[in-house]
Amino acid sequence: MRYVSIILAVAVIFGLAACSSMADPANKAHKTEAVTKTEAVKGSKGKVGKNLIIYYSRRGQNYFNGEIRDISKGNTEYCVEFIRDAVGADVFEVETVKAYPADYTACTEEAQKEARSNARPELKRYLPNLDGYDNIFVCGPCWWGTYPCAVFTQLEKLDWQGKRVFALMTHEGSGLGHCERDLQRICQGASLGRGLAVQGGAASSSQAKVSEWAKQCVK
Repeated sequence: MRYVSIILAVAVIFGLAACSSMADPANKAHKTEAVTKTEAVKGSKGKVGKNLIIYYSRRGQNYFNGEIRDISKGNTEYCVEFIRDAVGADVFEVETVKAYPADYTACTEEAQKEARSNARPELKRYLPNLDGYDNIFVCGPCWWGTYPCAVFTQLEKLDWQGKRVFALMTHEGSGLGHCERDLQRICQGASLGRGLAVQGGAASSSQAKVSEWAKQCVK
């Protein structure tokens, strides 16, 4: 039984690596909003530009280099800020109506259930369209090999025809997982550029790496 417990613990840690931000720690219902684009995005200078970042990030308990820590800013959120500052981009944060558990292990279990059932959690608000954008960065933590299911809730509602899409994933050993394959399947009509995997524990110090990648993406 001891060996079984060890195996299960390792599976949980590596299955949901580099969790980033959870916006609302209370498991509280919110009214879902249908918002205009200017309400939905936060721009670098408040203007709608040709570059957009769609992301999910988890604050609170996260896995770092073999241990669980409590963090005030999610790993993915750091990378989003680096992209925004490097190329000038509007930002849309994916936020779920039902918050994921604050406890890291409980969150991994919830995320696994969603992945297995191909769930689409309800969001607090939705980006209505991609009009005016050429380059879209989809950023998030690696949860069981791909983005959190909540990210796909948003992506599936958009028309991707003629867009360029770039994946960024924070992780603790899984790299990009199969997120690029999932983007190809969901973002029909878009072209997929070179993605970037960022080790979660090093995300806050990855500005040079992320910035250079983002600049190459939009050339």
